[in-house]
Amino acid sequence: MMRPLLVVLAAGVSAPAMAAPALELGAVWSDHAVIQRDRPVVVEGRAAAGAVVSGTLGSEQAEAKAGADGAFALNFPARKASAESIDLKVTSGSESVTVADLLVGDVWLCSGQSNMEFQLSRALNGGMEVAMSADPALRLLQVPKAMSYLPEREFGKVTHWAVSGPETSGGFSAVCWFIARELRRARGVPIGAIHASWGGSKVTPWLDPAAGAEIGGAQEMALLGLFAKDKLAAVTQFAPRWTAWYGGESGGSTPWTKPDALQWQPVPSIKGWLAWDATPLAAKPTGTVWMRRQVTLTAAQAKAGVTLALGVLDDMDMTFVNGHAVGNTFGWDEERAYAVPPRFLKAGVNEIMVAVTNTYGNGGFASAPDRLFLTQAGGEKLPLGEGWRYAIAPTRTYPPRAPWDANAGIGLMHNRMIAPLGHFAMDGAAWYQGESDVDTADYARRMKGLIAGWRAQFGPELKVGIVQLANYGPASDKPVESGWAQTRNVQRQIVVDDPKAFLATAIDLGERTDIHPANKLLVAQRLAMGAQGKALPMPLAAKAEGSTVRVSFGGIEGGLHAWSSDTAIGFELCDAAGGCRFAPGRVDGDAVVLATDGKPAAKVRYGWADNPVVNLFDGRAQAVPGFALDVVR
Repeated sequence: MMRPLLVVLAAGVSAPAMAAPALELGAVWSDHAVIQRDRPVVVEGRAAAGAVVSGTLGSEQAEAKAGADGAFALNFPARKASAESIDLKVTSGSESVTVADLLVGDVWLCSGQSNMEFQLSRALNGGMEVAMSADPALRLLQVPKAMSYLPEREFGKVTHWAVSGPETSGGFSAVCWFIARELRRARGVPIGAIHASWGGSKVTPWLDPAAGAEIGGAQEMALLGLFAKDKLAAVTQFAPRWTAWYGGESGGSTPWTKPDALQWQPVPSIKGWLAWDATPLAAKPTGTVWMRRQVTLTAAQAKAGVTLALGVLDDMDMTFVNGHAVGNTFGWDEERAYAVPPRFLKAGVNEIMVAVTNTYGNGGFASAPDRLFLTQAGGEKLPLGEGWRYAIAPTRTYPPRAPWDANAGIGLMHNRMIAPLGHFAMDGAAWYQGESDVDTADYARRMKGLIAGWRAQFGPELKVGIVQLANYGPASDKPVESGWAQTRNVQRQIVVDDPKAFLATAIDLGERTDIHPANKLLVAQRLAMGAQGKALPMPLAAKAEGSTVRVSFGGIEGGLHAWSSDTAIGFELCDAAGGCRFAPGRVDGDAVVLATDGKPAAKVRYGWADNPVVNLFDGRAQAVPGFALDVVR
């Protein structure tokens, strides 16, 4: 999985600039935008508090009054699809803003992690697709990557809608562009594609505040709000949760207050752990490791306070100075800089204790030694690039994650990448994510919160297409338990429970050795079919019939077919205790019949592995998704 490049822009923090004009439109309104057809058009923006704002969209007019905070919304009637461009002009007092070349059609949001982020130029036949991508009625909006602890009105940087063409499509999401292209061909109306995704992200950073509060609770949301205003205060509140975890893992030890309780070794080099030859970390660079450094301060230095710079630490850290928590960060490309107040310091020897946890790939120090230092109040720097010691922590699990965590924190990506879209009406949204949430116990609840938030923002009729995880990883020649398979089944169940959602499986499109399969066209074609209301294969029920189990399916056209075999493979029958066995399937129209061989059968599983081999398709070459069903008698 691609790991996210952290760009945190806290609420209320911006670079010095000239005073902004009193009148401005929402971030989604720029030249070349596509307006959703058959839905009321809401144009949001800001003006002087209490100002009268008037607007013209084509020949339609609207007027509104800005609230005390300057926010306004102009409401225009719904419009039919049209490739004839229109302009939007908004005026307040002596100021006016004009947005030109607007079309009316269908708008789709595409979001998720790296497989959604995967660029068109890298897809199968990507070069040719890019070269042939010109279409004046296909418009693209690339949302820049950025995060915020609170919802924002603006994106992380200025972005504009672009007309699809070789100059604009190559770096755009392959799946998103293909969906737009397929819908253009099928519907013949302008299509707007908005892409907002982030490699490696969990679903939680994409939740809106309402879903975040439901998932994390009011306390977590309050802690996140506190972090936006006072990072040290928030870290201080979070620290007991972290220390309780460590105490439970280590039998009650507290190295941050008693460093000498650990057995220390010199740090071989300020490099990632894979480079620490002859240490256990070179072979197993995951887990938690303590880093210790002592620094001597004068009374004046301690009284003034310092800033502790640790460079980049991969993945996350919990940092203490003299037993006090001063920082907690997740980010494999964010440099740490923690303010240490005078009350945490003393004249003489001060203990810096950093617990670094790595969950994937290389871990530990990821910056040059010169990026580790203390900055004094007057700007002088005390280098910290040498003199570190380490001790491997006796932990088996990973520590709790703070609500400001870049990869798993609550709403950080929504706040800067989705919230600025405002109430911009859309036809639907495509979600390609789940790899980072394999084994997340309440993934279904979080996903339902995500969808509810989107519909509250973009319209209650929003269609949502979910890509079921592709096959990836080592193959198995016997039934196994699989977190990927379980996630696929959760994704399927979310769609079963939601009449406006649909599933596009990628269970047959993956690569055994590459988590980023390049065949994005077929994924997008399945999503486009679902977007048009075309049924795709879905299991309906598993029913015991004598010595067999009949699995029935819906969304089938042209019957079911077992490719390259007279049996459908990938099916398992499981007893009530969870013991599973392969069960070859006999295709019977829109059903598959499994022989029980006289053994108990309480559940049917299909494609139940990280990387299953499957051969069951309908007459349109549409794959049957992975699933688990209880056997009904």
